[in-house]
Amino acid sequence: MSRAIPRTYWVAGTAVLLALLFAAAATVAAAKGSGSPAPPAEPRTPGLHSADAGFARDMSVHHQQAVEMSFIVRDRTQDEAVRTLAYDIANTQANQRGMMLGWLDLWGLPKVVAGEPPMSWMGSSAGHGGHAGHGPAKPGALMPGMATKEELEQLGAASGRDAEVLFLQLMTDHHKGGVTMAEGCAQQCVTPVERELAQGMVDAQRSELTLMADMLKQRGATPRG
Repeated sequence: MSRAIPRTYWVAGTAVLLALLFAAAATVAAAKGSGSPAPPAEPRTPGLHSADAGFARDMSVHHQQAVEMSFIVRDRTQDEAVRTLAYDIANTQANQRGMMLGWLDLWGLPKVVAGEPPMSWMGSSAGHGGHAGHGPAKPGALMPGMATKEELEQLGAASGRDAEVLFLQLMTDHHKGGVTMAEGCAQQCVTPVERELAQGMVDAQRSELTLMADMLKQRGATPRG
């Protein structure tokens, strides 16, 4: 008469069998995947003086002035077209500035580097004085396209059509300088999401340049440059 196998032995045997089966399956899977390419390496964190970091620092400053000018003109005119444009620029560039400052935090890099000339990250493509494309910054302006303190004061003192025209002229210059910087990052930055943001800036600001030229024409004025 055969003896019944104790339940504890049956459970233990089953567990061992399952463990062997899983181990065999893992071995086969590993053998099949041995010829597969290695997973991509983690993206490299940009360095202190890289194009990625330099663009994030400089464009954050550039954007901040665009936001400031947009808030100034909002209170100096009742023209809905100009106020809408100013709102769009302020909202878009404030959000983009937040993204770029967030990246610097993520990379563990400072938002200001003492002694670093603006746009020096553009290297040999930056032209005279470290500035590219749109020419050197005018006296009193930090980067090409940026308004001077005196021009900001003029905008704050103007009203109605005068404020609209000056804002459109200043923002046209500002966008031209911004497009040059963004094109530099689109070509030189290595962080994919930052390159995409820079190209998006190029496309959007070029579109706004066309719009502002039309708005100036409607007011009997032209861009200054």
